[in-house]
Amino acid sequence: MNTRRLRLLSANIQAGSSTRRYSDYATRSWSHVLPAGNKRGSLDTIAQLAGEHDIVGLNESDPGSLRSGFTNQTHYLAQRAGFEYWSHQPNRRVGSVASSANGLLSKLEPREVVDHPLPGRISGRGVLIAHYGDDDDGLTVAVAHLSLGATSRASQLAFIAELLHDHPHAVLMGDFNCSADRPEMQALFRNTRLQPPSSALPTFPSWRPQRAIDHILLGDGLGFAGARAVPAALSDHLALSLELDVPHSALRSE
Repeated sequence: MNTRRLRLLSANIQAGSSTRRYSDYATRSWSHVLPAGNKRGSLDTIAQLAGEHDIVGLNESDPGSLRSGFTNQTHYLAQRAGFEYWSHQPNRRVGSVASSANGLLSKLEPREVVDHPLPGRISGRGVLIAHYGDDDDGLTVAVAHLSLGATSRASQLAFIAELLHDHPHAVLMGDFNCSADRPEMQALFRNTRLQPPSSALPTFPSWRPQRAIDHILLGDGLGFAGARAVPAALSDHLALSLELDVPHSALRSE
């Protein structure tokens, strides 16, 4: 075979916090700033799920603030789930007690990992990009967490489109905070070789999924082999698990 099948996971882990209903955002708001609750148990559950995959993109992974007990959650998940390679991109800080990051876990060795700040009305968003293989057609995996506002999302997606433009083996995954039929998403599809999802998989809220706002988008040089939405412990988002076929040439290292 000229392709290799890989399993990818995209998960907004809400820093290991628990949200089971809308009222929890108010009644359990303390869990987003204090190192209380069973965050370590949630991370262990997420690690079990992550370990079934080859490459994992994380959103809202605490890089080591008060609320996580100063644990770098991306590093913790890499160790618990058996990933040799990991990287993270701290972006949003909430006062002095909480911080958030994009994270990458990989069982394949990336050639390089780079991060870029994203534009937006409020600073603090970013995209983390891992490159595999030795040439410009190698597999490229980007992890992003986009803004709530449509105007900021549009500028962020335009920026990402420049980075991934004309790349047949690109993957863009994360929490987009919007569905794939939004105008800013259509602009992304027009300006890259990324393809719209074959079907909408609702991921939010996790206890009654109604909105498809988490996505794993594939370039047209990659083969889609199925996707499903799965619980990410007690996060308010479901995770997305996807299988894809990657040409061996896009992974080859000399």
